[in-house]
Amino acid sequence: MDASPLVGVIMGSRNDYAVMRGAVEMLREFGVPHEVRVVSAHRTPDLLFEYAQTAADRGLRVIIAGAGGAAHLPGMVAAKTVVPVLGVPIPATALQGMDSLLSIVQMPKGVPVGTLAIGAPGAANAGLLATQILATTDAALQKKLAAWRAARRDEVLAQGIDEEQGAAKA
Repeated sequence: MDASPLVGVIMGSRNDYAVMRGAVEMLREFGVPHEVRVVSAHRTPDLLFEYAQTAADRGLRVIIAGAGGAAHLPGMVAAKTVVPVLGVPIPATALQGMDSLLSIVQMPKGVPVGTLAIGAPGAANAGLLATQILATTDAALQKKLAAWRAARRDEVLAQGIDEEQGAAKA
């Protein structure tokens, strides 16, 4: 993106992008400047600390952190920055993201992480929530969000049911 990023999208490994793509796509849809990085809490802790400690000075206003397993990435980033962190549990283990969800949602008092749903729906909602956070101080972005919501409403209203046929009308 040409503009300085306002949202950082980070994940513990490249494999996590299959889930985190939803956040990136949502940010792109609204034209929100963002960056995407692999930052592992366990394999690159020094990079994690540098990323988190410099986030505000680099102009980031929200960080979306996707993590699987023990899911230390969102909490550790939140511990090292005042920038709001949104955590997305990645279904990366046999527990299908439940372990990650519990790790992210159980942050101690004083180190909050906004926790989204497990997997792709959570990633997309994280992108949308980051956009909404930015829109609190950006009237143009508020208008885009209102139009986006109206389009979702109209999609639902266009879905009728043909009672005689018992099938949905397209």
